[in-house]
Amino acid sequence: MHQWHLEERVVTSAGEVAAGSAGDGPPLVLAHGWPWSSFSWHRVIPALAERFRLFWFDMPGYGRSNKEFARNSLDVQGAVFAEMLDHWGLSKPAVLAHDFGGATTLRAHLLHGCEYEVLTLMNVVAVSPWGSDFFDHVGRHVAAFEGLPPHIHRAVVEAYIAGAFAKPLRDDDATELAQPWLSEAGKISFYRQFAQADERYTDEIEGQYGTIRCPVRILWGDADPWIPVARGRSLHDLIPGSSFDLLSGAGHMPQLEAPELVLEKLATLDR
Repeated sequence: MHQWHLEERVVTSAGEVAAGSAGDGPPLVLAHGWPWSSFSWHRVIPALAERFRLFWFDMPGYGRSNKEFARNSLDVQGAVFAEMLDHWGLSKPAVLAHDFGGATTLRAHLLHGCEYEVLTLMNVVAVSPWGSDFFDHVGRHVAAFEGLPPHIHRAVVEAYIAGAFAKPLRDDDATELAQPWLSEAGKISFYRQFAQADERYTDEIEGQYGTIRCPVRILWGDADPWIPVARGRSLHDLIPGSSFDLLSGAGHMPQLEAPELVLEKLATLDR
């Protein structure tokens, strides 16, 4: 069984990132979102590694990657995704993206010339407006949150993460998802993401969705508390020829809440 790990360190224009790979077969790159890390894929990696050569990394400012750079907004993430494909020597991989990974990979494709065999977008940030009411609130009051004492900050992080799920999260998963944000550097980076979130990063590419140069599959947890199904359908309408499938009972994190269902929907990805 291939498990999630981060054995590689790669220097990018936004600092050093932690990366990993597993399996054998056609290339498939996994792109995580906010406030997650590549760990969010750990329940689907073993099965996917039996069919693909998988690649993943923690985005700059996230997980076990560098958190010291002042800017790691979505424009930066799109450029770094292109750099990582170049580092791995991948000219046309399949891509599976979640949450902010959607905007990241779409920007890499539309603005940085990255080519994909197929792009699967799952509960992604790609169409305005973004996120939850809490996400919006913190973004307007970042300074008030930056001064929270560690135990209150931990409670905020844990509550925020829990709010993404339609089903209770396993304790070990919850611990691993929260841990990167609990150090002092992690705390600074956590609130920095709210401060740097700007819908212009999707607004400036939304008009180009009709020019996407690869097949697009859209998967959506139909119980997503953060990004409603209607947003996924709007994205589907903007991408001619895209497919759209609901993941019944799954919230914002289908890869952790319903990994078997996600794998079932991906069963034809390499055929």
